[in-house]
Amino acid sequence: MIDKSHDWALILAAGEGSRLRSLTTHNGVAVPKQFCSLDGGASLLQDALHRAEAVAPRTRICTIVAQQHRRWWDGPLWTLPAQNVVVQPRNRGTAIGILLPLLHIERRDPDARLALLPSDHFVRDEDTLARSLRAAMQQLAHRSDAVLLLGIEPEEADPELGYVLPGRFDAHGALEVARFVEKPEPVTARALLEQGAAWNSFIVAARLPALLGLFERRYPEIVAVLRAAVARDVGNGGEDAVTCLYERLPEVDFSRHILEGQERSLRLLPVPHCGWSDLGTPRRVAETLQRIAQVRRPGRPLNTEAILNLASQHARVQLAS
Repeated sequence: MIDKSHDWALILAAGEGSRLRSLTTHNGVAVPKQFCSLDGGASLLQDALHRAEAVAPRTRICTIVAQQHRRWWDGPLWTLPAQNVVVQPRNRGTAIGILLPLLHIERRDPDARLALLPSDHFVRDEDTLARSLRAAMQQLAHRSDAVLLLGIEPEEADPELGYVLPGRFDAHGALEVARFVEKPEPVTARALLEQGAAWNSFIVAARLPALLGLFERRYPEIVAVLRAAVARDVGNGGEDAVTCLYERLPEVDFSRHILEGQERSLRLLPVPHCGWSDLGTPRRVAETLQRIAQVRRPGRPLNTEAILNLASQHARVQLAS
């Protein structure tokens, strides 16, 4: 029987969602999309919390959030232990936003197995994604070094998404990663689908040492100084060391600066059609709304309603235009 006591989920909730500001601006303030709902009720962040419970209990669900967003995340995250909510003082790119909570988890459980979950995605069929997440975590019981990418089986050749082109199957039934293709031309996107490419969901499953290894091979100095700053803050019960360090850290992108070029350390696990969307642009929000129509997903906890309803915002923008 697989020991699940080291299974964790890390929800990434510190993004600004700048590409969606035409829909998420309310009273002159742009609300990051993870604090909005797609079609009423719970926010995308609350959906991600529910999604994380497929692999870990709330005591081992962590999230990274931004200090400047406190007014929006303070309420939805009240069910998490305080130490599980990691606050970054400013934006230094997606890679730093992942590395900081990883180093906090490392201090508590160096043997952690993690699922990394973006908080601003919509999934129509949560059960299908949950099965894939659990399968990924089960694979980690037999792997020590590979980092698993969950790639969504495409529903169309969308030129605004990133793609993962698969290689051969490995001994555990996952696919090697041949290369990444970011936002291809429509003709290229169609060709990628014919070659079996998957949409890059940025959902990752890995053992903590393997994931940290990706960072350490590229940016060993940043890992070392941030690890030391986290240790000082945990020891002092404060945040001063990390806050001071963030002032001089560079911006590092997880996909471009960490994953790309390290394909040999990555594996791809395809996820069947599940109605996934990153809601990255107003067009994709509109398309997702058309697909789900009035579908409601029973059993979803509605702790608090979202700040904004993207469906209502989209209708308002359409009327204004």
